[in-house]
Amino acid sequence: MWMIFALLSAVFAALTSILAKVGIDGVNSNLATAIRTVVVVFLSWGMVFLTHAQSGMSEISKKSWIFLILSGLATGASWLCYYRALQTGDASKVVPIDKLSVVITLVFAFVFLHEKFTAKSLVGCILIGAGTLIMVL
Repeated sequence: MWMIFALLSAVFAALTSILAKVGIDGVNSNLATAIRTVVVVFLSWGMVFLTHAQSGMSEISKKSWIFLILSGLATGASWLCYYRALQTGDASKVVPIDKLSVVITLVFAFVFLHEKFTAKSLVGCILIGAGTLIMVL
């Protein structure tokens, strides 16, 4: 089931880039990010209440709160940078560079989470990096 959600995530991320590129025309990138964020907040809380997950808030540990807040700050910084790049650059160049996050995530997972970094992971990282370079040059 995780693979279906991962594929849907990729489709929605692609739509996000195209829709944002059209919608950001003539709009300050920070304002556009704030508008997008409000929509995401309403959608997310709507899903929480729809699935009756709100009762789990009291069970969240202090450590989880800290890391979820840090993740939110990282997401916000990513979105602000992404929208600024998208506003001034071509989507066909911005998006591949943004997707280098796959390579960076693998490295971070290896260093901080002590996940396996296999030969397959290394080859994948090299191919993603090379593919990104080819697309943006």
